[in-house]
Amino acid sequence: MKVAILDDWFDTLRTLACFEKLAGHTVTVFTDHVQDTGLLAERLAGFDALVLICERTEIRAALLERLPNLRLISQRSAYPHIDIDACTRLGVMVCSNMHPDTPSYATAELTWALVLAAIRQIPQQVASLRAGGWQAGVGSSLRGKMLGIYGYGRLGRIVAGYGAAFGMNVLAWARPDSLSRARADGLATAESKAGFFEACDVVSLHMRLVPATTGIVTLGDLRRMKPTSLLVNTSRAALIQAGAPVEALRAGRPGMAAVDVFEHEPVRDPSYPLLTMENVVCTPHIGYVTREEWELQFSDIFDPDQRLPGRLADQRRQPTGARVTDTIGALILDLLEWIGPNPDHAPRRSKHRGRRARACPSGKTGNDRGLITRHRAAGRGALAWVPAAGIALLHTHRQP
Repeated sequence: MKVAILDDWFDTLRTLACFEKLAGHTVTVFTDHVQDTGLLAERLAGFDALVLICERTEIRAALLERLPNLRLISQRSAYPHIDIDACTRLGVMVCSNMHPDTPSYATAELTWALVLAAIRQIPQQVASLRAGGWQAGVGSSLRGKMLGIYGYGRLGRIVAGYGAAFGMNVLAWARPDSLSRARADGLATAESKAGFFEACDVVSLHMRLVPATTGIVTLGDLRRMKPTSLLVNTSRAALIQAGAPVEALRAGRPGMAAVDVFEHEPVRDPSYPLLTMENVVCTPHIGYVTREEWELQFSDIFDPDQRLPGRLADQRRQPTGARVTDTIGALILDLLEWIGPNPDHAPRRSKHRGRRARACPSGKTGNDRGLITRHRAAGRGALAWVPAAGIALLHTHRQP
C-alpha cells in the first residue's frame, strides 16, 4: 500500500522503532507543511492511506473529493480537523484511537514547565545572561498559592498532582460529572466559575475542543483574574474567546500567560501579538512532541495488532457473515490489503455509502454515539465506527 505521512517536520518517525511496522509498504514522509488544497491534492493523489500528526493539516471535503485512491486516514486522538461527513460520503475510513486510559504525560510535563518558566521568569533571565547582563528581575514562588484546574479529566488530574507536589492548593472547575470526580479525589471545587477565576493564582486549561467548549473562557473570566496571576493553555487556543488573551493581558488581568497553542498554526509571524509581549511565554505546540510520546502514539497508529480480542488477520478467515468487533489504533498493515484494489474515481462514488450512527453498534448504549463509515470494494466491505467520546470500533464482513 502507498502510505503518506504528513507534517513530520524533523523526519523523526523514521528513527523510531515503531516505524518498522510499516515494512513492506511504500511510505512517503512529507517534512514540510502544506495546507493549500490544490497542492495537497496534487501531492497526495496516488496514496491509499494518510497518517496524520495531531491536527497539523486539515482534511476537508474539497481535498477529499480530489483523492480518488484514498481509503484510510489513520491518526490518534480528537479529529476536528477531518471532515468526517465527507469521509463518510466518499467511503474513506477514519481510524482514531481516543486512548481514554492513556493521558499525554508529555503534555502534562510541558504544562508544568510553562508554569515554572513564567512564574520564575526563566526566559527573561536566560536572555539577560546571554546579553551580558545578570539577573533580570524577581520571580515568584508556587508553594502556598492556588492552582486552578479548569477541566478535570486525564490531564487535569495529572497537573493537579504536580501542583500538590509543589505545595500548592488545588481548586477545580469543570462540568458536574468532572467536579464529582475531583471531589472523589479529595480536591476542593469552586462554587462558581466567577469565584474560580477570582481565587486562583495559576489557571490551567485542560478540556477538549468541542462546540460546547469553544470560547468557554471569556474576556470577562480573564478580567476576574488577579494582576499577579498566570493563565496557562496547553489544550486548544479556541477554548478562549478570540482575541481575549491579548486584550486581557494588556489590561493587566491576568498578569502573565504561558501558551503552547494558537488560533492558527503554525505561527511564523514574529509580530504575532502574544509573541511580542514580555509577560507571555510561548512554545510552538510541543506539548505532545517528545520521542517517547511519539513512540507510544505511532506504535498504536501503525500497528493493527493493538486491538482486542485478537488479530484481524486471524479473524478475517472466519466464514462469510462472521463479524469482528475490535478496538483499533489503525488498519494500515492488513486491512487495506483485505479490502482489495480501489475502483476508479467514478465507480467509487456509486459503490461507497455512509450514514450517521443513531446508536452504537454491537449493543453499546449511553453516550456511545458517533459516525459509521462504510467502504465497499471487490465484493467485500469494511465498516469503521468512530464514537464521539470513546474508542473507534471496527466491524468487518465479507459480502455473500
